[in-house]
Amino acid sequence: MKSIPLLLLLAALGVFSAPLQSAETKPNILYILADDLGYGDVQCLNPARGKIATPHLDALAAQGMTFTDAHSGSSVCSPTRYGLLTGRYAWRSRLQSGVLDGYVPPLIAADRLTVPALLQKNGYHTACIGKWHLGFTIEGADEPGGKRKKSERDRAGAPLGAVTHDGPITRGFDEFFGFHHARMMKSVFENDKVTQLIEPVDMLPALVKRTREHLAERAKAGGPFFAYLALNSPHLPIVPSPEWQGKSGLGAYGDYVMETDWAVGEVLAALDQAGLAKNTLVFFTSDNGCAPQAGTTKLEAQGHFPSAQFRGYKSDIWDGGHRVAFFARWPDRIKAGSKSSQLICHTDLMATCADLLGAKLPDNAGEDSLSILPALLGTDRAPIHEAVVHHSISGRFAIRQGQWKLDLCPGSGGWGKPGDADAKKRGLPDLQLYDLAADIGETNDVQSSHPEIVERLTKLLNDTIANGRSTPGAKQANDAAIVVVKANGKAVQE
Repeated sequence: MKSIPLLLLLAALGVFSAPLQSAETKPNILYILADDLGYGDVQCLNPARGKIATPHLDALAAQGMTFTDAHSGSSVCSPTRYGLLTGRYAWRSRLQSGVLDGYVPPLIAADRLTVPALLQKNGYHTACIGKWHLGFTIEGADEPGGKRKKSERDRAGAPLGAVTHDGPITRGFDEFFGFHHARMMKSVFENDKVTQLIEPVDMLPALVKRTREHLAERAKAGGPFFAYLALNSPHLPIVPSPEWQGKSGLGAYGDYVMETDWAVGEVLAALDQAGLAKNTLVFFTSDNGCAPQAGTTKLEAQGHFPSAQFRGYKSDIWDGGHRVAFFARWPDRIKAGSKSSQLICHTDLMATCADLLGAKLPDNAGEDSLSILPALLGTDRAPIHEAVVHHSISGRFAIRQGQWKLDLCPGSGGWGKPGDADAKKRGLPDLQLYDLAADIGETNDVQSSHPEIVERLTKLLNDTIANGRSTPGAKQANDAAIVVVKANGKAVQE
């Protein structure tokens, strides 16, 4: 009897769940996530009403593909990051509204598959550089005797030497260099320990420096890598470095956007210098829209509109809260200067990575993730998503299908005007329906003239919630009962 080659035998026994690929054929993946960068803050996306120079982001768009209908999973930070790294809408988790604060248990369950864990299993080195904001607990974060209140301790951050046992390196990352969130930015973690304390103004340059070093290290080490670079800018505190102050002519926020653009340029240059650019799939996007606290009223008065033609800002259910810049570059694979109008969501990273590797996701992973690889390669011939669900800071829902968007609240669902309470006082309807093909700015509510569309989209949203997923597969459980909409004083729940 002839001997069977070992690799063929292992494959026949089911040891390999994906086609065998050499390290050279697996693309590196660099995912850059800006913090509170508005769609209209990128010059090439908002040439008529954008006044901030962003040459590096404009160049990235010219070198790859621009998605014009890309959305974060939420209009605020923590839930977006959860969805990005798990492929699951965060409103399925314990976080039904708002964001995480302080050193709290992780939002990502220990047994949940994450994007970095998936890639680790397929031979990738994984690194998280920058902002986490998904929760972790701290050992030794109190002063001697534990005299400080928890709220005081959290505002101050963790001291040198403080340790976490459930941080990013327990959720699929081999390395972590960064901080928890904006109010605790001084404490810099390396893997599981605080190793230095720095000022917020120094954080963005520090992240750029560490990323450049990391890319050089990966070039030397060889093998595919996934680098998740979560920038701290241009989120508050708005602290442009001295050399960027006054550059934009629009105040500190404009300067900080320009420094953010510089940071992206530095990282892309480092890819080139390390000889990694050709086989690296680069994504750039933002976690949500621009925050009104950045001074949007004054910026608009100066002729700069951070949300471009879209209504609302960070926190809102309207598109200005969650429609984001989204660029992808992969030399020789993604057509330079191309555009896609596909409706996509940050949750799609999980399925896209699985598609790249030929891997099959289990039913209890990536429940709201669909691969955008066909769009990237220009082979898509149909919509990727039947619908995408949006979520605001106060836990309000919207659902988008084709040209139609149904907002299940009377107002902004966030900080925008009118807020939901004020909208109710004005006698506005409990629901808003917009035809985005005719009304991209969401100014003309047509729900009263299209009751059949309201009914269809409401049912689709309820089914999406009840099924525990928005993708094909076995029904899954959500982590909590979910409030869909409050109408006539009654809460409709799963």
